[in-house]
Parts: sequence; C-alpha cells; structure tokens
Amino acid sequence: MKMKIAVEGCAHGELEKIYDLVESIQLREKIKIDLLICCGDFQSTRNLEDLQCMAVPKKHLDICTFYKYYSGEKIAPVLTIFIGGNHEASNYLQELPYGGWVAPNIYYLGYAGVININGIRIGGISGIYKGHDYLKGRFEFCPFNESTKRSVYHIRQIDVFRLKQLTPKVDILLSHDWPRGVTNFGNKKQLVRFKPAFKEEIDENKLGSLPCEDLLMTLKPPYWFSAHLHCKFSALIPHEDGRSTKFLALDKCLPKRRFLQVLDIECRDEESVKSNYELCYDLEWLTILYLTNHLISIRGSNGYMPGDGGCERFNFTPTEEEKESLLKRFQNNLRIPLNFVRIVEPYNPTSGIDFDLVQQPKAFINPQTTEFCDRLNIDDPLRLAMLMTGQDLNTSNYVDQFTSNDSISSERNDNALLDDNNSSNDDEQETLEAPFQNRAPLASVLPKPKWRHDSTTTDDASTLDDSSLSTSNRSIFSLPTPNKQQNSNMSDSFAIDELNLSSPKVLPTIPGGEDVLKVETGGCGKDKQPEVLETDDKPPIKKFKRRNQAIYAKEDSD
Repeated sequence: MKMKIAVEGCAHGELEKIYDLVESIQLREKIKIDLLICCGDFQSTRNLEDLQCMAVPKKHLDICTFYKYYSGEKIAPVLTIFIGGNHEASNYLQELPYGGWVAPNIYYLGYAGVININGIRIGGISGIYKGHDYLKGRFEFCPFNESTKRSVYHIRQIDVFRLKQLTPKVDILLSHDWPRGVTNFGNKKQLVRFKPAFKEEIDENKLGSLPCEDLLMTLKPPYWFSAHLHCKFSALIPHEDGRSTKFLALDKCLPKRRFLQVLDIECRDEESVKSNYELCYDLEWLTILYLTNHLISIRGSNGYMPGDGGCERFNFTPTEEEKESLLKRFQNNLRIPLNFVRIVEPYNPTSGIDFDLVQQPKAFINPQTTEFCDRLNIDDPLRLAMLMTGQDLNTSNYVDQFTSNDSISSERNDNALLDDNNSSNDDEQETLEAPFQNRAPLASVLPKPKWRHDSTTTDDASTLDDSSLSTSNRSIFSLPTPNKQQNSNMSDSFAIDELNLSSPKVLPTIPGGEDVLKVETGGCGKDKQPEVLETDDKPPIKKFKRRNQAIYAKEDSD
C-alpha cells in the first residue's frame, strides 16, 4: 500500500493558499492526498505578539493565515506535519521542544523528532545550522533580544546526536537546511544558472549544513526533503552499501514557483496500515529521549556530547529491554493524543490594535509539553532554563481546551481522520486520564552535563567555526564524490523530476527504489498553471534577487 504525500517547501504562513492548492490538485487529478509535509518557515503566528518574535525585517512581518487554523475558524483539510526553519514564531515553537499540535490537525516535530504514520517513519530536525551556536545549550526564552531571536532557531548538537542514535530505518528525513554536498548529485549547472550566488559556496563545498550531511551519511534514508534556498533541486545520493537517498528541495509559496510536489511513498509495514491516518510516537525515539535526558544543557556556552574513549555511555541506541520498559510507561499505546490546547488569544483582524505598540509576550509553559514530559519522565528545556535563571514559570490564563473531535470529523468526513465511531477513542481517553508518575522538582533531578573541558564564554563561542567539531565529538563525514559518468546521469535517473500537472504518470523505477507518482504545481491558487522547468543545460536565466544573497550569510533574517 502507498500513501500520497504532498511535500511543500517554505510555507511562509500561506496556509490558506497551500490548502486550497492541495484540494484543487485532489479534484483535478482525482486523487486523495493523505499527508502534507512542510519543510520549514511555517510561521505559526497566533497573534501580533508572536509576530514580534520573528527574526525578519519589519517590512516582511505579516500575520498571514495560520491564526485562522489556531482559532478554529478553519480546520486543516489534510493532516499536516512540519519542522521549523528560520522564519518562525520561535516563542510558540519553543513551547513544544518535543513536538505537538500547533493547531487541530497540524503537528510540529519539535527541535528534532520521529513519528510513525501507517508504517512510514518520518524524522526531522528544525532550524538552520550556524557553527557559533551549534555546541551551546538551549538558553534562550522570550522575550528575546535581537541576538537570541536568531540563535533560538539554530540547531544544537544534542538534536543531531540524538538522531544519530536511530537505527538506520527512517523512511523520510526533513531538514530546512540542505545537507552539504548534495549539489554534487543533481543538475548543479542548472542550479547555478538560477542561483548564481551559490557558485562560490558550491565550489568550496560550503553550501548547506555539515550536521545534516552527517545525518544523511549515518541514517541513509530513502527520502530527504528540504527547503530554505527558495529553489527546486533534486538529487540522487548513492551510499556505499548500495542504498540511495532521493533528495528533493522545494521553493517557497509564491505564484509560478515550484513549491509543492505529490509523491507516492510505500508503507513499509503493511500490518500497521489502517484506514484512519493517525500519528504515533516512535518507540525508539522516545527511548532515546529518555536515555539522553541528562545531556540537556541550558548554558549559553559550549558543551560536548559523550564520545568513544570516555568513561560514560556514548551509544544510546536503545536495547530491546530499554524499549520494552519505555513501552510499558506508555501503557503499550503510542498513539499521539489529540490534546491541542489554545493558551493565547488568537489574532482578531477587527481589533484595531496598533502593531507598533505590541510587545513580545512572556514565555509560557505549554500543557502538551508538560503532559509529554511527565509521561516520559524527562525535562522541558524551556521550563528548565526559566527555573535555573530564577524566572517565574508562566502558565497562561487563556486556556481553551480544544475538545471538539466531533467538529473536526464533521469537517473532514472524507478523510475520516478523527472518526468518533472508532472504538479506540475510548482507549485513548483512558490513557490520557491515567495518573502520571510523580516527579521531583526539575532542578533537583537533572544531572549536570559532563563537560569535557571548561566551557568558553559566550563571546568566545561566537568565533567557533566548523573546525571546532572535533572527531572526538562527531564522525568525519563527507558525501562521496560522484564520478563523472555518475554525475552526468544523476538527474536523468532520479524519479523525482519535473512533470506537467495535467498528465501525471508513474516515473521510471530507480534500482533499489520504488515507483514514484509525482504531481507538481507552480502556483499558489486554484487556477494557476504549472511552470515546467526545462531540464536541458540551458534553462531560462532568472534574475537573482539581492535579498537571497544573505540566506547563508551571517544574518539569518532573509
């Protein structure tokens, strides 16, 4: 059995346009899309206070349409999962470090996360890579200054370290950044024609994320999806063991841009396939989170993960006994509860509030995260950072429990995502009402991170470059260099390629891979026609926008 999964690049808050397009494709192609994946810059701004927490120039601050899905005015018509990028309401996403529902039917994977849906295992890492923040802890919380407003969405080593503990059976991996080196395995000449400023970084092998390259070579997933660079690019990365990774990056949601693509993904575990598409926690990932809880840091200075040669455990790939013990903690039920809670008042376009008078909000503790941490007996980094710095733990007075499974089902009977006739709902309610294990105060139970040497100051850390990632703390990683013949045929053999929306077809099978049904569009509206990119070596020259030059520069605001 296969799932039809729509993959979207940078959403930039345009949920109405994206969902309208998804529904238009379903009607036009007479297909049903089971899942929407967004690869960052989601912009889940609930109100104007959230908008103040985004690290973008003021002229680009736009509330967009997410607030309609947060308030309940609209319901997402397709189950949606996403990772964070660098254009985010970081205060909201920081409330959900391990993931959670940001609105009914819209699920965030957290700083890093792995979930299961119908036998397909999807993992992701949020944010972008900056070497000067990579080794730091999660010390930021709202209200942010101009520095922490950016550092809060920079990925941290603990998230990469945790993902590397996974056994290499993840079907799909998501990142906002591209893994470094993937440009060697696609139509690099075409990419440079469209993005001339990338040439120097590509030639010097600096385009993309080092940690994502490390993950790519460690986990070797069949699929890897990214965004961030505002262009479409596909590649096929071979691995030494005969496996390969199909890489696809997509554009941002704008007219005549290639930002959405529909794929057929095989459900690996046929026994787990159900008529209802529901998200489940990944047992191995939960166990890794539990085993590595003591490695959490809230310091603004550098720390290190344990490595080979030390006296402490450094391999946290769980044993079967550890996973079985964790499964009992969840009472053998890994379904992600439908426990979305509104904790702030949604934006009201008729309120007449002067945006210039709006301030950043306080940091709030989210009930979803508290429930998850209590069940797993781990710590919330945001809560810990606030406690350790003597801040009050703010809990919202605006708590509006969204309990209307009936309303979601009535809106979406066609997908039957939240079918109330499903007898398993009773089991879920019992699980949610089960008493959680009592926990001691966070400050008293969290072991101190075991630093390998005296940490440098925050100022010193700002000079950290890639050379600081010593081989004692990471493997020496580099994508294999394709030979000339392999490189010249790479884009032609890759099944994810341009296809006219009006005539979908099954593309050729990649050796060792699956057939991929692909539907692509180039517009944001229902009536937009697709823009087909020529695949020869002479694509139309696109005027390079000056603001794109800073995407990988020191400033992250673009």
